[in-house]
Amino acid sequence: MIQIPSPKLIQKYDRPGPRYTSYPTAPEWSDAFRAERYLEHLARADGEQGPLSVYLHLPFCREMCRFCGCNVVATHDRSRADAYLSLLEKEVALVAARLPRRRDVSQLHWGGGTPTFLDSKQLVRCHEILARHFHFTADAEKAVEIDPAITRKEQIDTLAKLGFNRISMGVQDFDGKVQEVVGRIQGEKETVELVEAARRNGFRGVNLDLIYGLPYQTPETWQRTLERILAIHPDRMAVFGFAYVPWAKPHQRLLPQEALPRTEQRVELFLGAVAAFTGAGYRLIGLDHFALESDELARAQREGYLTRNFQGYTVRPATDTVAFGMSSISDIGGAYAQNSHKLKDWGELVEAGILPVERGVSVTDDDVLRRFVINRIMCLLRLDLREVAAMFGPKPRQDIEGSLRRGAKELVEDGLVTFDGDVLCVLPLGQLLVRNVAMLFDAYLDREGGKKQFSRTV
Repeated sequence: MIQIPSPKLIQKYDRPGPRYTSYPTAPEWSDAFRAERYLEHLARADGEQGPLSVYLHLPFCREMCRFCGCNVVATHDRSRADAYLSLLEKEVALVAARLPRRRDVSQLHWGGGTPTFLDSKQLVRCHEILARHFHFTADAEKAVEIDPAITRKEQIDTLAKLGFNRISMGVQDFDGKVQEVVGRIQGEKETVELVEAARRNGFRGVNLDLIYGLPYQTPETWQRTLERILAIHPDRMAVFGFAYVPWAKPHQRLLPQEALPRTEQRVELFLGAVAAFTGAGYRLIGLDHFALESDELARAQREGYLTRNFQGYTVRPATDTVAFGMSSISDIGGAYAQNSHKLKDWGELVEAGILPVERGVSVTDDDVLRRFVINRIMCLLRLDLREVAAMFGPKPRQDIEGSLRRGAKELVEDGLVTFDGDVLCVLPLGQLLVRNVAMLFDAYLDREGGKKQFSRTV
């Protein structure tokens, strides 16, 4: 069990920091990285072996939730999805033409936005666009995010027929006052009915998302939400800390700032979730996920093959991820490449037959090393320098030891980690602050003092 940290320790470690879904992190990417560079990395990836992971961004939502940090288009006009799919078909064809030897896909993820903004006919069309150009392996994981407030059972039926086997439902909080202030009204009954529909349709993984740190959340109201979630008994849960970044997401200014829980209260809310879920047989995974001990996510952490990407924690580490749609991010051929954030810009480039990349970065050997190290910390809560030496060589081990020397002593003294000269282990308290532990190995923070506009680590 994670102990409650002292206010002094919270204050010490509560600072802006990355969530490490990538390394280098997004602020290091350059707008000089455009289609030409992306084409080079696609060519490199086509010469590699192994299946791909595919991410598809479907940006449409009926309303803009005030807490949202995603890239979305708020509209009630479903015909806009038809126009989007027509452009998407062209983008998929452009990319697939550059991957003639790599068409197998072991992981598919639809995110947004709200993918179930699309009706059943549009969902089928969307899947067919991908299936015309790529082949899904027999054991492919197909995951989709949905908003229970707008999703109908027939859409669940359709997704199941298309082979989707994992589903993630955003709940955030069941408390009425919290829902009203954040603009996300959703009933418990409709959530339960959709979970039951997913299970009847053979979905082997049902995930519910919660957010702590929202306005007007209290330990008492939060506990009631946790109890109602446990009654649904999902296979996995993600319990995200609300990232208040109004400089990046201006609509968050609509939230009453005075009602946001303070840092100490945020810690209390998260630890309440830890106590509730671990007490009910769930395992705390990495930073903010929980899984039943029988779930493959928990098994992957125990056995040491859990990994992390833009879609969160995963057990199917494809070496390359190709992404489609506005603002989507590919991780392929030794580079990160992000599509245009604006729907108009993305659409105009695709229509012109140009890959719609607006920024990215080619990773260096040192980036690959540090991404591996940070992934071990974020996923397995453990780093073995002997493994680093075996995989990368003695000099890279020395480089990582150099990072450890600059900060491990303080982390050990504060009870976050242990280090015996070979193995760094994250202690339960350190798991609460695992982003801070991972930051120890981030060469870009060292270089620039860490003054980036990240969300806070606590």
